Amino acid sequence: MITTDSLRGASYKRAQFNVITRSVQQAKILGQSTIFLCHSHKDHTLALGFAQLLQEAGCKVYIDWLDSEMPEKPNKETAARIQIKIKENDYFVYLATENSSKSRWCPWEIGYADGVKVTNKIVIAPTKDRTGAYGQEYLELYQRIEIAANGSLAIFDPGMTTNGRYANSVW
Repeated sequence: MITTDSLRGASYKRAQFNVITRSVQQAKILGQSTIFLCHSHKDHTLALGFAQLLQEAGCKVYIDWLDSEMPEKPNKETAARIQIKIKENDYFVYLATENSSKSRWCPWEIGYADGVKVTNKIVIAPTKDRTGAYGQEYLELYQRIEIAANGSLAIFDPGMTTNGRYANSVW
């Protein structure tokens, strides 16, 4: 599992972090995978840290609240734009935290992604903090991503604890 402390630490390295909002096509031209990062807005620091790690693995990451075209307050247009972005990006990654499990939007987003993406394009990022571990309910359904012993991100098939693949070789 990914510790929330490691994500906070990675968020401080984000000086060169470059989030995509409208440049999915450009990333694809460059051969880069794109990721819709599903997370609770209460976890903005964790999301930025995780996005930094994903970027270091060679991906471009979409974060909705950094998209200047998103409405200020969530509404019907927000939902429609999120649906477009989930479809548009190559992968859907769910950052599982205490806050995302309580969110109104995160369960809706993963449910939508499950209906429009092939299963191997949905990845769960389980986390743990001082009070618990999060994301277990999804671990048997989808691939998961963790930080490997060497500090790189590794992707594991559902139910597997060994034989993960480094994310930079998958994406």
